[in-house]
Amino acid sequence: MNDMEKTKGEQLQEELMMKMVNGTTRLSDEEIDKAYDYAEGYKKYMDAAKIEMEAVREAIRQLKENGYEEFVPGKKYQPGERFYYNNRGKSLIFGTMGTRPIEKGVKILAAHVDSPRLDLKPSPLFEEAELGYLRPHYYGGIKKYQWPTIPLALHGDVYKKDGSVVTITIGEDENDPIFCVTDLLPHLASKQRTQTLAEAFKGESMNILIGSRQFKDEKASEKVKLNLMKIFNEKYGITERDFLGAELSVVPALKARDLGLDRSMIGAYGHDDRVCSYTEMTAEIANTNPEWTSVVIFADKEEVGSDGNTGMHSRFLEYFLADLAEPFGVPVRRVLSNSKCLSADVSAAFDPAFADAYEKQNSSFINYGVCVVKYTGAGGKSSTNDCNAKFTSKVCAILDNADVVWQFGELGKVDQGGGGTVAKYIAELDVDTIDIGVPVLCMHAPMEIISKVDLYETHRGFYEFLVAKMD
Repeated sequence: MNDMEKTKGEQLQEELMMKMVNGTTRLSDEEIDKAYDYAEGYKKYMDAAKIEMEAVREAIRQLKENGYEEFVPGKKYQPGERFYYNNRGKSLIFGTMGTRPIEKGVKILAAHVDSPRLDLKPSPLFEEAELGYLRPHYYGGIKKYQWPTIPLALHGDVYKKDGSVVTITIGEDENDPIFCVTDLLPHLASKQRTQTLAEAFKGESMNILIGSRQFKDEKASEKVKLNLMKIFNEKYGITERDFLGAELSVVPALKARDLGLDRSMIGAYGHDDRVCSYTEMTAEIANTNPEWTSVVIFADKEEVGSDGNTGMHSRFLEYFLADLAEPFGVPVRRVLSNSKCLSADVSAAFDPAFADAYEKQNSSFINYGVCVVKYTGAGGKSSTNDCNAKFTSKVCAILDNADVVWQFGELGKVDQGGGGTVAKYIAELDVDTIDIGVPVLCMHAPMEIISKVDLYETHRGFYEFLVAKMD
């Protein structure tokens, strides 16, 4: 039907009404093939980076391969020079110096690389009924009932008394043992079935089963625990005292895998928010010789409030920018006030199985591209960054002009719950900031789900933001 054959109403609908189009229909087969190819690198990253320390190490490896060098405070960086700053091995800043004077601001992409999991307590190892366990303290917003009986792996670093560090990864190789949290058999669960989820699954009962073999010595006590400690000592040279200087986490022992007969989706642990960390990293690496200086952040502690000296509530970003600007004689407050930021975090994709939790007209959907979220928070926009309309419109225009597949959304119904991101902490520094990222199904579950189209369009969106002309 040509324009002459359209009714007045059809013409007005086309001119005035907004229409989102499914990316698998809108994109050509060649573009979808690019998205699928891009996903292969992402899956490898996800398998290599299950905790924040691993994400930082893997990012630095890839950055070095692409010409980034460790940041030197006091150095006057020239256009095109690339740098990275490692904050205690748990958060990371990297970027490229632009041709635009730094006093006119920088472009910031900020994602977090921590995910909900089971951290170990300072004294974790114990024996009960001749079984060996690790005591966890769960980290972030989990549904505790999702964690029993799934295969688990142990990841992290142990700093020994002599100052040396040992990196532990057990459960990821197919020849490794795995661990698990046990659950009650249904034959004996009549009481459990009448309890609320909070009553039936308590944090103190989520102990992780790691062994049952006894050390052969009639005079020794706690023989299973002793045998397990002997294995830790023989393999890693650690004693029970060394757990006090450890950061050890238990995560799902699952590989990132294609999901669906059409391979259109990816199931993996930790899409929230390593999906945005990967897409912003690849966008930055592709952003050679930029006009605006780019500053990309991998932040820690987002899932527990962004506190601590590796979280965005600290001042490590401000201090880094101060060091970057100082050789140019520019105060950091001027850099920040002129800067623009995409808070790169995931959104909640509409799930028809739980439709009552969502307000469909303002939800994001799988395969509809990168999602722009003007505000997060809870209830009456509590604890949020509510982006100003001018910057919101500018970001959407950048996506439109580059033909990026994008959508908008918010986190479910107003009174259903809520959540936040790092956006408000960057906005507090007087930076224009908006949330944007990949829609996720089953957020915070041991396996989350994303679309390959959404993954690739998020990468494209971040890249277009970095290269776009902006006043």
